Amino acid sequence: MNWIFAAVGLAFAGLLVLGFLGVRVLLATRELGREVDRVRRAIAPAHSAFSEQVRTIHARKG
Repeated sequence: MNWIFAAVGLAFAGLLVLGFLGVRVLLATRELGREVDRVRRAIAPAHSAFSEQVRTIHARKG
């Protein structure tokens, strides 16, 4: 009978660990999304300038 309680306790502990790790993954995903957005905004001016240069080069080549 004690092994049943031990198995249930271990299963519950395993679920707690999985839940904790799941929350950490969600928080890291949110932080990564914020960082990607911040970098996207930082490189937007350079991207626009590069795109304009590419268009100019293509226009010259005909």
